[in-house]
Amino acid sequence: QVQLVESGGGLVQAGGSLKLSCVASGLVFSTYTMAWFRQTPGKEREFVSGITWNSRSINYLESVKGRFTISRDNAKKMTYLQMDNMKPEDAAVYYCAARQWGIPIPTTTQEYNFWGQGTQVTVAS
Repeated sequence: QVQLVESGGGLVQAGGSLKLSCVASGLVFSTYTMAWFRQTPGKEREFVSGITWNSRSINYLESVKGRFTISRDNAKKMTYLQMDNMKPEDAAVYYCAARQWGIPIPTTTQEYNFWGQGTQVTVAS
């Protein structure tokens, strides 16, 4: 049974930082492209960042470029999202997603097979 479990969400002041983590189990992690999405009430879930299984390809939502950094550790089956210089508009529930051999990195929810339960990020202005 595949499980993705996010952690690291919380309350941060605008301009501050948070680091999200996602641990995977039940899959051959090193063959999966991993991604972070986010969702706010009444809006569709949007792609934030993705990283291929070998970390050779990474992409970001335009509005987070230069502020967010995605990374992974295949040995630990972990995916991370370092979020710096956060803005109130970054507040959302953040989800970890997995898609085997996703290349180019998929950016729509339909292209991902597995999802975590989400972690809430709140940014105080």
